Amino acid sequence: MQILPSGQQPASGLALAPFRGLRYAQERVSGIAEVTSPPYDVIAQDAAAQLRAADPHNVVRLILPRHDAGNPGDAYHDAAHLFRDWQQQGILLPDPEPALYVYEQARPAGEILQRGLIGALRLTPLDAGSVLPHEDVMPGPVTGRRQLMEATGANLEPIFLLYDGDGADRAASQLVARAAGFRPPLVTVDTDDGIRHRLWALADPAEHAVVAADLACRQALIADGHHRYAAYLELQARKRAGGRGAGPWDAGLALLVDSQAFPPQIGAIHRVIPGLSAPEAVQRAKAAFTVRPLPERLARDAPGMLDLLREAGGVAFVVAGDGEAHLLTDPDPLQAEAAMPGRSARSRGLSASVLQELLLGRLWGIRDDESSVQVHHDAAQALRAAGRPPGGTAVICPPLAAADIRAIAADGERVPRKSTSFAPKPRSGLVLRSFAYG
Repeated sequence: MQILPSGQQPASGLALAPFRGLRYAQERVSGIAEVTSPPYDVIAQDAAAQLRAADPHNVVRLILPRHDAGNPGDAYHDAAHLFRDWQQQGILLPDPEPALYVYEQARPAGEILQRGLIGALRLTPLDAGSVLPHEDVMPGPVTGRRQLMEATGANLEPIFLLYDGDGADRAASQLVARAAGFRPPLVTVDTDDGIRHRLWALADPAEHAVVAADLACRQALIADGHHRYAAYLELQARKRAGGRGAGPWDAGLALLVDSQAFPPQIGAIHRVIPGLSAPEAVQRAKAAFTVRPLPERLARDAPGMLDLLREAGGVAFVVAGDGEAHLLTDPDPLQAEAAMPGRSARSRGLSASVLQELLLGRLWGIRDDESSVQVHHDAAQALRAAGRPPGGTAVICPPLAAADIRAIAADGERVPRKSTSFAPKPRSGLVLRSFAYG
């Protein structure tokens, strides 16, 4: 995924350091599938309850801690106590030596979806050019993730980055392929989403040197984990301000994937506006969109809505609620420009920008923040949420194109928060990074 113009290098490249990973002792838990989870920000409330019930040591108890009201302390310190207890009880054990971890996600029949390297990524400022964001973040989730890391002294799940490694011809990619092809994995687990996860350790310093040399001039795009990377930087700044100097907080747990070898899969993220009725939302949208009512059979048909958006192309949304659904297309370019002064033409033309600034902001008078707008990675889930009391409006969105995301990042612009869903996402809990082990 080339971001910089040809021949131009970032001010500092990527550095992925080995670390002594914390991993579940397989004989102490009911199964690795039962103690791992999707990333914290894609777990719905009902799914979190199922994960907690699957095994008392499921990592969701650390990444989405709950605190009993009326007891002293808070959820983050509860997670820290649990994290310490699991280590003392031998539930989580450190690997014997520092390693980089090859991580593969595949279909059980053998189709490789993604392979990459998990390590401790050196933190660089967002304006340094080696780690590029493409999404805005909200301060609340950043602070929450930082507080969790601060309390536990750990990175509990990796962020996900894509870099242009020129595919299988590069040294790091070759090393990853050899490890996956010829070494026995540390762990193999099939999860209920139909994906087989395998993990290998690269503990040889000579292998670390190969990776370091290959990544030294590389640049990576944050695919998933903007809030966590911002939390990494916030924690680092707090440590330095407190006089702590250099330390394990100068790196963050990350999965790096060569986008040439494994092109990204990008899905949409949808919105729900509680309290806004669909008829009112549609009526206001008519001021800047072409609005077409959809057949009643489509009002609760999430796959059908997504198919319709693919057919429509360009900037299009389905607005649904109260048993009805409407297709919104052809936003007024003059109103879009007025809603986004100072933005580039490419940015103004993104469906995510039109959604946030024109539809939500200008026509509906709603600020796209955590308190006013819910986000859902699953369209069916968004429709269900809009149908629950007191009711609301679901906005089913199309995915952004990889080329647009790359161009926006290269120009130093951002898409609105929670606009892209890269897949497959790394499984949380396969390997954790404690600051106590580097």
